[in-house]
Amino acid sequence: MNNIKLEKTAYKIRKHAVDAVYSAQSGHPGGSLSVADILAILYMEEMKVSPQNPKDPDRDRFVLSKGHCAPALYGALAEKGFFPVEDVKTFRKIDSYLQGHPDMKGVPGVDMSTGSLGQGICAAGGMALAAKLDGRDYRVYTVLGDGEIEEGQVWEAAMFAAHYQLDNLVAFVDFNGLQIDGDITKVMNPTPIDKKFEAFGWNVVIADAHDFDSLREALANARNTKGQPTAIIAKSVKGKGVSFMENEAGWHGNAPNTEQYEQAAAELDQKIAELEAADNGR
Repeated sequence: MNNIKLEKTAYKIRKHAVDAVYSAQSGHPGGSLSVADILAILYMEEMKVSPQNPKDPDRDRFVLSKGHCAPALYGALAEKGFFPVEDVKTFRKIDSYLQGHPDMKGVPGVDMSTGSLGQGICAAGGMALAAKLDGRDYRVYTVLGDGEIEEGQVWEAAMFAAHYQLDNLVAFVDFNGLQIDGDITKVMNPTPIDKKFEAFGWNVVIADAHDFDSLREALANARNTKGQPTAIIAKSVKGKGVSFMENEAGWHGNAPNTEQYEQAAAELDQKIAELEAADNGR
């Protein structure tokens, strides 16, 4: 898929995320917006997954370790065709299958239920080892928050993955620098993130989370690396795509009011229209 189409998809994912959080009047917009490009390239280009066969034993797996950013995952799954895009607006409704965190039993395309931070990468490591033991060639991708890696079990999982040489495991760190309580370096400084993963025996790649060529190069590096899991430290902007949410920790877990939603929707719709025009003009 060309970069314009990928960017258009990423902005549609952002719009879905904002729609979901506004409709529910709860949820986590900031980190959902920052991972949209990563999800776009994974689901539209990188991963072997099919809405027609969501439980294919040979499919690639994805685990959203930062499970509170489910609005973005639901947007990506809807754009891929796993369920109707209209359903995204039922997010967190009492009778909806789209819960506040991903549910593998109720949502087509979700490979692991997540929410308790640190547990997703542990499950992803287990999936990757299972592939090795079963002689299957599927790959496992996971996305962690930079605040999430303050959790101790993340580093137990990192040690596990390196020990078992899980070169079929790729962990993205959404490195936007902010968590619910503010600057990650002031809450519980996890930096330097790259050096820590290297010390645990991982192949490490630095990437721009909003540049598809950078992400594509990082994913190619991961595929070509043997004997080590790969961590892609993806430098991102929290709240990316909505002007008043960008780089604002306050939008980690707050829903916009009607005026704010209308502004956010207008900005995202305008960007989508611009990308649509650019794509049609190719």
